[in-house]
Amino acid sequence: MATPSPSPVHPVPRRSAAPPAALDLLDKARGGLAEAARLTRPNERYATAHLAALRTAAAVLAARARPEPAHPRRRPRIRSAWEVLPELAPELAEWSALFASGADRRARAEAGIRDAASSEDADYLLRAASMFLRLVERMLALQPVAQTLPQPRPERPDAG
Repeated sequence: MATPSPSPVHPVPRRSAAPPAALDLLDKARGGLAEAARLTRPNERYATAHLAALRTAAAVLAARARPEPAHPRRRPRIRSAWEVLPELAPELAEWSALFASGADRRARAEAGIRDAASSEDADYLLRAASMFLRLVERMLALQPVAQTLPQPRPERPDAG
């Protein structure tokens, strides 16, 4: 029975070259989540957690987006980060849908509409935004990079 030979490529975790703008947005998202956790009013907690999730999504867009070619005659339609995110990071499509579904509630909460978000709504969104941030941090900051391992020297038949 033959044993498989070891692969010459080994994934090694390494910090990626995420642009400074993406790293800054992740820092702001972390700060926003910490602030949201301290807030006692559900509307404020909900809106602040949602903003932190939006900053997290913006970090992905900053890291992965490429400029689109300009069309001189027509203006591109403005799209939300939640619409663009699944195109650039399909693995985050469900997260995008979750946070997009809360955008209207966030707007109502920011407008001060009473009971726009319950305490349970705010707690749930805060937990979801925290998980989303951790996922994106791993996705952007710790990317496996293939490195070729040194190969043993072939033995010479006359060596000995």
